[in-house]
Amino acid sequence: MINRVVPLPEDRSFFLFGPRQTGKSTLIRSILGNDAWSVNLLEGDTYLRYARSSETFRLEAEQQIKGHGARTVFIDEVQRLPELLNEVHRLLELHQCRFILTGSSARKLRRGGTNLLAGRAVVRNLFPFVYAEIADQFDLEAVLRFGTLPAIFEESLDEKADILNAYANTYLREEIQQEGIVRNLGGFSRFLDLAGAQSGELVNFSAFGRECGLPTRTVQSYFEILEDTLIGFRLEPWMRSARRRLVAHPKFYLFDTGVTNAINRRLKDEPDSVLRGRLFEQLVVLEVHRMISYLGSEAQIFFWRTNSGAEVDLLIELHGSLVAAIEIKASKTISGADFSGLRSFREVHRGAPLFVVCTAPQPFERDGIQIVPWRLFFEGLGGMLG
Repeated sequence: MINRVVPLPEDRSFFLFGPRQTGKSTLIRSILGNDAWSVNLLEGDTYLRYARSSETFRLEAEQQIKGHGARTVFIDEVQRLPELLNEVHRLLELHQCRFILTGSSARKLRRGGTNLLAGRAVVRNLFPFVYAEIADQFDLEAVLRFGTLPAIFEESLDEKADILNAYANTYLREEIQQEGIVRNLGGFSRFLDLAGAQSGELVNFSAFGRECGLPTRTVQSYFEILEDTLIGFRLEPWMRSARRRLVAHPKFYLFDTGVTNAINRRLKDEPDSVLRGRLFEQLVVLEVHRMISYLGSEAQIFFWRTNSGAEVDLLIELHGSLVAAIEIKASKTISGADFSGLRSFREVHRGAPLFVVCTAPQPFERDGIQIVPWRLFFEGLGGMLG
């Protein structure tokens, strides 16, 4: 089993959120002792029994805790029955036990006024594999094409494609609707196709709506759904004024390169140079995003773009200071044109360390800009993120 780097508390209750097939259940079961009781809300009979009466769950949990000495209670896919959290809260007050609660969607919990245990449980997020977990097996071209979901990692090429296609076509398009999040499946499907095609690009909600045939507010709500179900996140533009950040268009990245390719129906062939560049940028941004979470870093990430089109792909800000301005290039050979965005940025924001992350075999420096191979960059993220 591959060791995961997510820091799970050893002696207190916690939520573990993550998209489907990121390995939440497998990870938790690997750390449970013999004194644990598990509840899987994906099992139909279990779900229906507790949906009819959350008190039944409390009574059964008390029997396990008091009668069988359970010290840990594990509830898988807790978002399916948010009302159980009221019973969990009561049990935490009455008994010395730990609760581990996993979920593939935080939407119902965060937006329904659900009892999140009043600080008695910390929150952790689980993502597809990061470089630190699979460094010796990390094949860049395979990752750009198929991503790093644990469910597909050791499968054949055909199996990888089948699993990812099922993920995109069954879970993203149908299960989200079945959970009552989306009622207009046709509109959401058109939106998802466009979100996949434009992953990593600027998002103009009005233009998005016109292309999908949907109201702007609906498009905004669909992006919120992707964020709440942990399928993607928005990258805001960096400006000196925090207020101005809110009025510029963000970028939006889906959570895995393989899922992005599955949505876009481009798993069968290796990506061309333009697509490979976009996927490489997505991969680097995702790696930084994931490691910020795993390290518990207070760093924030942004991008920078001027009205004239000068752009820096990724900025890392820590405690009010820029620790890195990063251009991302899926190329072994870096030319002067690759520095144009960083040079424009340096003209107005002097002092920030400048980097190009690329596929060059060795690091070097040019014009005060550090050119860093992607492996070295990934290996050094811990120091950069504080």
